[in-house]
Amino acid sequence: MSHRRIPKRKAVLAGAGAVGIAAAAVLLPHANASQSGRSDEAAPRTMSASGAQDLLSRLGPSLGDAYGGAYYDAGRRQLVVNIAGGDDRAAERVLGAGAVARAVDNSMGELAGAAGTLAERAAIPGTAWAVDPRTNRLVVTADRTVTGERWDRLEAAVGALDAGTAEVERSRGAFTLFLEGGDAVFGGGARCSLGFNVTTGDGAPGFLTAGHCGVAAAQWSEEPNGAPVGTVRAATFPGDGDFALVTYDDPAAEAPSTVDLGNGQTLDIVGAGEAAVGLEVFRMGSTTGLRDGRVTGLDATVNYPEGTVTGLVQTDVCAEPGDSGGALFTRDGTAIGLTSGGSGDCTSGGETFFHPVTTALAAVGARIGAGQGDGGGAADGAGRGAGASGQGQGDGTGPEDGGRQGGDAPDDGGQAADHG
Repeated sequence: MSHRRIPKRKAVLAGAGAVGIAAAAVLLPHANASQSGRSDEAAPRTMSASGAQDLLSRLGPSLGDAYGGAYYDAGRRQLVVNIAGGDDRAAERVLGAGAVARAVDNSMGELAGAAGTLAERAAIPGTAWAVDPRTNRLVVTADRTVTGERWDRLEAAVGALDAGTAEVERSRGAFTLFLEGGDAVFGGGARCSLGFNVTTGDGAPGFLTAGHCGVAAAQWSEEPNGAPVGTVRAATFPGDGDFALVTYDDPAAEAPSTVDLGNGQTLDIVGAGEAAVGLEVFRMGSTTGLRDGRVTGLDATVNYPEGTVTGLVQTDVCAEPGDSGGALFTRDGTAIGLTSGGSGDCTSGGETFFHPVTTALAAVGARIGAGQGDGGGAADGAGRGAGASGQGQGDGTGPEDGGRQGGDAPDDGGQAADHG
């Protein structure tokens, strides 16, 4: 007897809209993943985003205190590595490895210290901050609810930092968890979405979703008030992330490693990788369908009304209520993140934050996919760079790395979320 994983495919996902269908058309065709050679050992070479990640995972740790973050320049297809303090030896090491050495003022250690100061003085609901290696600063974002005394407090905290370490931006929306609408799993009066199917360390099938869903109910079903089909095994929210592991109550349940792209198309998820500033990413949600954008910040802290969450990935991918918990991934099938929350919408734009899949897998002791052949376990993902510290730029593969259309049961990613 075969077993279908939940939630069931429903017609609402097929109506993701013209934008989602267009994005699928961009995502699915294979792209050229080859790397060009270089004739000059000291000249920057072109490479794919995954090639940049692999290079930086080896190069970054050797730069020590001079390391100031890095990012993938998708237009030039080059890895750009920031070097602080005028360290010529570190710059030569970067150039010799085929990357671009860029002189900056702030090391990652100095930026981390600034983030710690903000955590102590400015943990104000409606604020967020993340390292942006392109500006070599902390980008501090305040939503429209930060006014009056709270705005004065934020300005004072940023003003107390060393000059040139942080800048403040305004968001037109309000930071919220994306919690409502769409095709979902249900528990305790809440609705939330499924992110990626996984296999636990003891071989049980399950899935990752948002942590704020996992703390809302212990059991989940595929219909409102339906019979439970999954049980929460671990959940984190707020605090050090926003992720949860739910295991299927039927140990024989199939858990295909695919993401539904809408319009009858799916993408195989073959492993997990780190986020990368400048990396092209795709998000699937049943409210707004398939959307694309780029990673804009790492190691983000978001002060939601429900509490502070750290260690997130910031993007310019739009999202709306109902997209919470959905899958963030690359065109080659690398799982990157789980939708947490953000501000704005898919009309005016905004920012959306994601919990990194690699840290979720490591925390719960699981791997991407079902059985032994689906790759991308916690060790695989975590070993591809140090994204939270800025050392994983270009790590999940980008637009050069091709895509695959998967098989049946295409509903493991991007279901909507409605918590409470």
